[in-house]
Amino acid sequence: MASDTSTAAPGGLLITNVRVFDGIGDEAVPGHLRTEGDRIAEVVLGHPAPAGPAAGTVIDGGGRTLMPGLTDAHVHLMLIGGTMAGLQLAPTGAVYYQALAAARAMLMRGFTTVRDLAGDTDPLRRVLDAGLFPGPRIYPSQAALSQTSGHGDFGMVYDPPTALGGPPSRAEQVGLMRVADGPERVLAAVREQLKRGAAQIKLMAGGGAASAYDPLDVLQFTSAELEAAVRAAADWGTYVTVHVYTSEGVRRAVDAGVRCIEHGHLADEATVRLLGERGVWLSTQPFAEDDHHFDNPDSRAKNRQVCDGVGTTFRWALKHGVRLAFGTDLLLEPSLAHRQNEMLVRLGEYLDPVAVLKLATSGNAELFRLAGRRDPYRDAPLGVLVPGAWADLLVVDGDPTTDLAVLADPGRNLRLIVKGGTVHKNTLG
Repeated sequence: MASDTSTAAPGGLLITNVRVFDGIGDEAVPGHLRTEGDRIAEVVLGHPAPAGPAAGTVIDGGGRTLMPGLTDAHVHLMLIGGTMAGLQLAPTGAVYYQALAAARAMLMRGFTTVRDLAGDTDPLRRVLDAGLFPGPRIYPSQAALSQTSGHGDFGMVYDPPTALGGPPSRAEQVGLMRVADGPERVLAAVREQLKRGAAQIKLMAGGGAASAYDPLDVLQFTSAELEAAVRAAADWGTYVTVHVYTSEGVRRAVDAGVRCIEHGHLADEATVRLLGERGVWLSTQPFAEDDHHFDNPDSRAKNRQVCDGVGTTFRWALKHGVRLAFGTDLLLEPSLAHRQNEMLVRLGEYLDPVAVLKLATSGNAELFRLAGRRDPYRDAPLGVLVPGAWADLLVVDGDPTTDLAVLADPGRNLRLIVKGGTVHKNTLG
């Protein structure tokens, strides 16, 4: 029976008559898959259905494509469901309820795992993992760290900074940001996020488009501050990722031991090559200028400059063997949240469809594993269809291994969405 409500399958699922793309190989192969509980129990290629009697709930895929659930390495669940005015003026509870709604929407777009890079989302993760509401697996960073006047400083310009006795901004009050200056305060801020459930730590190491006080070229956090954050994260067995665009900012972060760069769109070729040589991840986004809108002309100009660097960043990263991750970084414009899927399809401008699918499944999962013992999902593989992996999977109308465009319309083309063995959407009858 067609459904878009969450339904557990006590006897497991048997998905037959599908073409299996497992997140690892280079093609979709006819076969079938069986789940037990929240894991994949069996993947059989070459045989669309088992020879013997079927157990559990049988779903006939009708020759469609079975693939792992999608992943997004850069989301903002507390920011994608509301506006800047809403964040500043709405009751605090509204921010959390909007995040809950955004989580369900992401799952229904086919994203079964996300890495959240600013926000108090570990409590949301726990609620979703308990099955109380639908939503993806979450790798929370908790509050992102910013220096005073940095990309995460949303205090009023007329207020003294918190380091000089001023009040915390609204972004700090709701757990989106933590402003910290000096190695000792950075240490405390990192440990605060780890205490609150962070899987990895996010710092703002350079200017940004959305922030009011920092041009794109500025460097943020000294080497000593970055090294303090890296050391505190490493003591907990995890890593630091940083928001930064420019060559000098990227190099300072890499020298401090940062394991992942967010964005990097203004870095030169030598700096991108350095990422490949050092094995540092690049979580960059295929932005278009109209993915974000700003009232401030300075922010519009910064956004344009970032978007102008998208093509060269991807081409240099591929040329120099940089470890790429796929993320979207959509925020503060709920009407554009659906572009999460469109941005995935845009990767086809730089990669073939199979490479894009690998990037958004098993590839991102490799990055997520840098969280080590702080990885909330370390008990099973992610982003792949293999025995023992988390049973996170999609059945798709059409063949995304040859035509990524089918993923741009999840409402129409995602016929089955399963996370942890629970069916969240089934329109296969």
